[in-house]
Amino acid sequence: MVRPAACLFLSALGFVAFPERALSQEGYRTPPQAVVDLLTAPVTPSVRPSPNAQWLLLVERPALPSIADVTRPWIGIAGLRIDPAAHAGQQADFDSALSLRSQDGKTSKKLPLPAGARIQGASWSHNSRMLAIQVRTDTGVELWTCDVETATPTRAARNVDTIFGSPTWMPDGVRLLVRLVPEGARKLPEESHVPTGPTVMESTGKKSPTRTYQDLLRDEGDARLLDHFVETQLAIVDPARGSTTPVGAPGPILDADVSPDGEHLLVRILERPYSYVLPLDSFPKRLELWNVSGGVELSFAKLPLQDSVPIEGVPTGPRNVGWMPNAPASLVWVEALDGGDPKAKVEHRDRWLTLASPFRGEGRELFRLQHRARGLQWLADPTRVLASEYDRDRRWLRTTLRDLSGEQRPDVVVEDRSVNDRYGNPGAIQNEVRVNGTRVARQVGEWVFRAGEGDTPGGARPFFARQNLATLATERLWTCDEGVYESVVAIADVGPNGTPRILTRRESPNEPPNLYLQDLAGAKRVELTKFADPQPSIRGIQKRLVTYQRADGVDLSATLYTPANWQPGTRLPLVVWAYPLEFNDPSTAGQVSGSPHRFTQIRGLSHLTFLTQGYAVMDNATMPIVGDPETMNDSFVEQITEAARAAIDKAAELGVADPARVGVGGHSYGAFMTANLLAHTDLFRAGCARSGAYNRSLTPFGFQSERRTFWEAPEVYAKVSPFFQAQRINEPLLMIHGEKDSNPGTFPLQSERLYQAISGLGGTVRLVVLPGESHGYAARESVLDTQAEMIAWFDRYVKAPSAVEASAPAKR
Repeated sequence: MVRPAACLFLSALGFVAFPERALSQEGYRTPPQAVVDLLTAPVTPSVRPSPNAQWLLLVERPALPSIADVTRPWIGIAGLRIDPAAHAGQQADFDSALSLRSQDGKTSKKLPLPAGARIQGASWSHNSRMLAIQVRTDTGVELWTCDVETATPTRAARNVDTIFGSPTWMPDGVRLLVRLVPEGARKLPEESHVPTGPTVMESTGKKSPTRTYQDLLRDEGDARLLDHFVETQLAIVDPARGSTTPVGAPGPILDADVSPDGEHLLVRILERPYSYVLPLDSFPKRLELWNVSGGVELSFAKLPLQDSVPIEGVPTGPRNVGWMPNAPASLVWVEALDGGDPKAKVEHRDRWLTLASPFRGEGRELFRLQHRARGLQWLADPTRVLASEYDRDRRWLRTTLRDLSGEQRPDVVVEDRSVNDRYGNPGAIQNEVRVNGTRVARQVGEWVFRAGEGDTPGGARPFFARQNLATLATERLWTCDEGVYESVVAIADVGPNGTPRILTRRESPNEPPNLYLQDLAGAKRVELTKFADPQPSIRGIQKRLVTYQRADGVDLSATLYTPANWQPGTRLPLVVWAYPLEFNDPSTAGQVSGSPHRFTQIRGLSHLTFLTQGYAVMDNATMPIVGDPETMNDSFVEQITEAARAAIDKAAELGVADPARVGVGGHSYGAFMTANLLAHTDLFRAGCARSGAYNRSLTPFGFQSERRTFWEAPEVYAKVSPFFQAQRINEPLLMIHGEKDSNPGTFPLQSERLYQAISGLGGTVRLVVLPGESHGYAARESVLDTQAEMIAWFDRYVKAPSAVEASAPAKR
């Protein structure tokens, strides 16, 4: 961590004097004004259509929250971050205003909420007549509701508990199921600072592989605090009548899910013993079925502490328990047949089961799956369902149409592809919201509708299609035009001829995103919003999709940006920004994603701010790690090295980049990549690594997609850990980390220790720890400081030719 200390760094060239502020706590820095103006420009409202697409909810929010919002006191327990004063999850950024607009544009009104309201969330009722709005105050969360016809919100409830979820609409679309803070739980329990004994953890021989987590319980005092925050009162709020009806007694209730007929609740209740090494999701729970008056109908399942789940495995017993959407009250869930162990050799890994009201007897098995269950897509016909399963070894997805009628109709494979096969992705099936709020596939006869990204070698061209479940024939009904990026938001309705009207979001490099209504039958497009360009000063920026090859023949791609005033033939300093991804085979690793035709916006932590300072940027430069999932990280360093070399060569070949002035950067796993590239190559003059993990012995039960433990592959863990290669990092490295990083594995300690290693070995390194920030940085002060740090570091060590020589020490 950056601390007051002597103001000399030992670099490979000798002692270099740094300003005192480089080694001490500093005030927040500010980047060049052009960057400040971009990042603080007003944000275009987001648009949330009603389920029937007749109304648009326009949601406004500030460009950046303040550091006061980010550092508002919170408590970290059991993997949760809780605002104790509000009895809600910790949150820094809120919406600031809501407006309603009819689809035809004839009605538009800003909703009159209290001045300065911090809007935590807003949700449509499934009948599109009401909005539920959560407003965060300094002392709690309030539930407001709004009838779209009057557009006048009214407060429906105070002291709403949103730690574990938001209020949900009952099937009638009028009332809401909420969690309320009980009277006795509105004040924090007094904390004793006198220990009652030691904290003890004991293992008795069973394997308990665990990832690394933040904000875990530390002692019995934390456990009692968790008891306090999970205590809740279920209730049904009726805004029309102004009534709140308690459901059952208060208890440690995590959530409740109402049945489609509105008569039953599936209630998940926390139980002890708690764990000091796992987050709350892994704690013991019991599942009960209640009637809507709070009476217990069935104790459905007791789920034990999940402390022995194999790596990449699943717990035994019922999981993914929920309601079948096309039945009045039928539970459906999945259970493992392999003990939850992905390495077990079995004929079937999972099975789906169901139990209908009145919930007597054992569950009835629906079918078994060869591989791990991935989810169900329900159809309107309750005797048919689309079941997806995932083959971990091949990274393969298969979706099958299953018959539940008992007539032994054969299964039909609807989708069968690598999860990495972007070009072969048929698109997601589009759902419709039924009168009781459940969702099933929208169908016209045997046809279902799909919308997808439409990735191609030339970039994404989103599409809307239909597929016949009887014949599997597929027809494209609409494809994005060339030269723009337009994606499907929702189906507005389906005409008598079975042809839908769709809502789309259209943009181009010079056209800001706006919402359109497309009539596919008449090929008509109606503009529903007309948002202006929020950042006209950057409209001259140019970008293009570039493709190239790694030395081993794997195809690569990136989006290459050049500044607004760039003249072809002028070579620029280059920033390569990337994030490695894993693939089983070269063919899918080389597939292109993204589109060069999207509207360029520069917000938050975006590295595209370098474009305002005379740099070219190679964004999302692909760094595929290809190979057997069990061993692919054996060649992690070699693969990212050759991908980085190919990216630089391509930018130089195009006459854009000066290959002697290149910097590299990344966030999280991209930061891990960055430090490795500086340790193992001389391709870059400097690097910026944000919120990374650099010592893999601190994540000993796997990282990213690594399946082996540290003790099974110690040489690999050491080879890919920049901490173990710190003596080889001889290019200047800027590290930035949030002080309160909540991401598993990327503890701030990771950056502190790498800083100490490089500094102690005489390298050039700077560590900036941002107060109160998590894995991504939110506050205005933090974001501007991060931008200032990145630009200043690269200006010093990458941009200027004189700096190039000064920052090119010989290999130690």
